[in-house]
Amino acid sequence: MNTNTHARQLRNIGIIAHVDAGKTTVSERILFTTGEIHRTGEVHDGNTTMDYDPQERARGITINSAATTVAWRGHQINLIDTPGHIDFNIEVSRSLRVLDGAVVVFDGVAGVEPQTETNWRLADGYGVPRIALVNKLDRTGADFARVVAMITERLAVTPLVLHLPIGQEAGFAGVVDLLSMQALYWPPNDRGQPTLTRAAVPAELQAAAEAARRSLVELAVEQDDAALTAYLDGQTVPDDVLRACIRKGTLAGAFVPVLAGAALKNKGIEPLLDAVVDYLPAPEDRPLALPPGDGFAALVFKVVHDEHGTLSYLRVYRGEAHAGTPVLNTHTGQRERLSRVVQMHADRREELALAQAGDIVAVAGLKHSKTGHTLSDPAQPVVLEEIHAPEPVLAMAVEPHSRDDQDSFSRGLHTLVDEDPSLRLGQDSDTGQTLLSGVGELQLEVTLEKLRSRFGVTVRTGPPQVALRETIAHAVQVRYLHKKQSGGPGQYAEVVMRVEPLERGAGLQFESAITGGTVPKEFIPSVEQGVRRAALAGVLAGHPVTDVRVVLEDGSFHEKDSSTLAFEVAGLQAFMQAQREAGLMLLEPVMAVEVTTPMDHVGDVIGDLNRRRGQVRHQDQRGNAAVVQAMVPLQTLFGYIGSLRALTAGRASYTMQLDHYAVAPRQG
Repeated sequence: MNTNTHARQLRNIGIIAHVDAGKTTVSERILFTTGEIHRTGEVHDGNTTMDYDPQERARGITINSAATTVAWRGHQINLIDTPGHIDFNIEVSRSLRVLDGAVVVFDGVAGVEPQTETNWRLADGYGVPRIALVNKLDRTGADFARVVAMITERLAVTPLVLHLPIGQEAGFAGVVDLLSMQALYWPPNDRGQPTLTRAAVPAELQAAAEAARRSLVELAVEQDDAALTAYLDGQTVPDDVLRACIRKGTLAGAFVPVLAGAALKNKGIEPLLDAVVDYLPAPEDRPLALPPGDGFAALVFKVVHDEHGTLSYLRVYRGEAHAGTPVLNTHTGQRERLSRVVQMHADRREELALAQAGDIVAVAGLKHSKTGHTLSDPAQPVVLEEIHAPEPVLAMAVEPHSRDDQDSFSRGLHTLVDEDPSLRLGQDSDTGQTLLSGVGELQLEVTLEKLRSRFGVTVRTGPPQVALRETIAHAVQVRYLHKKQSGGPGQYAEVVMRVEPLERGAGLQFESAITGGTVPKEFIPSVEQGVRRAALAGVLAGHPVTDVRVVLEDGSFHEKDSSTLAFEVAGLQAFMQAQREAGLMLLEPVMAVEVTTPMDHVGDVIGDLNRRRGQVRHQDQRGNAAVVQAMVPLQTLFGYIGSLRALTAGRASYTMQLDHYAVAPRQG
């Protein structure tokens, strides 16, 4: 198969959703329906193919994005099942960075949930076209029309409804396919396995189906002038033309096709696979702007260490590479060799002769390549956009139970941080203890459990600490002269800088306003480096400094005694002096919290959030439950799940994610 045909018949897709919406079950049913596995696993039984990590099976949630490959209608579908829990958002983010399309799974009862919304916005940021599956329509309280309305209202998109459910809740029997105007059912065959059968649309749904099809056609033909003209002239628009219109509108983001199903009962999987092939993009539909050339270019989007060694997942954007091909890591400048190329089938591997444009593969043998690094043909170097990890908001002191475990402890932690770029390792400047930082309590818990199960190391932990930041209260100008003369070459650097506060979330910005060469051009990056080094630990309490602009305004140099080191020291000392003069403040992370609670506990939940310095922003009703949205300092939320369960007799749930940093109240 030539490269162009291969790429046209590829679909690189992710399955994303809120935790518990049924993503992994959908993935399992796709594997079963395409013949990739011959027996389906269940999340609640802990025997799924995609959640192969022991912790995933124990907790019933997806932690790692697992890659697998299936075939459908002559197309190769590379499928990544991503986590729904907010603590593992880096997995969703780095998957979306390399995928071309996505299936978003919605719970037919809960509808659009907080994490669905977060993931939807992430997909918006990467411009990933999507189709929607309203799942679990066989559950009590499921309501397809209500979920479609929520998609319109909460996600601000136009749904293109392709299915109508036949029956409700326990009576959900199948779907009406509005394109073919047929009813699709899944009765068991002689081996007891659901088998797709087609029949006439039930008489009681005929009028509703005709009206829904008219809406579908009217929306779809807007994508093509000839089809629109034919429709307005009263002509019948052929199904293949309609499919082409739907594909065009999906890729352009004009609408989102919506399908119906109940994955646990294997209902709706074949139409979903058809929609992936028909409506989601091939790699060529979403080309990257790359410099001219045909040399190999790929992005490392995930690194996994197991008993066989290091496996690096790549998305190939250009060219091809065989096992043994030498490549250049353009991030580090180091040469690497792809010793083996494999295609992943969840936890099973299939050797490949080569990786070519559009492919998602795993390679063995990379020693120095991390998540976000670019690999390219050494003769045609390319740098692809990196993958950005979220900033950690929680830190925990960790140490091995036994001194004998120190080497395994250190090696294990570094391996796990290598695999997950949203984890950080540091050291407590007062105690010298190792600090593990991340985005949430669950993520840190899971990491320490991996340390135990994979590396045989149990640890002692300190209580979680909030990752604070420091900033300044007002603008100052400082002058700092670094001058040393004690035998041998001297050191000389003078800088004048203005330091001013910025709005929250702006980070640390450095600018040069040097004119007339008072500080030579080659020394300006050294001043910035000194400032950024000083900003890693503020003078108030040693936390990183943020939301500050530093402008280098003036300075002086010495022909012989000035150097890059002298100007780096001057930049560092000047910024520390500026912090002391500018009135330092502590910033704390504030989380966007959404609590779903029975109506009779709303007052208790709101009262408790207020006691935690929370500010309730919004309250509405979702079915027979209340949803409370609030901004709450992370400092007050440790152990919140236990308190919430106690308040609501175990009937409430919540999600939270970092929203912004705000000035922390003074202690004492």
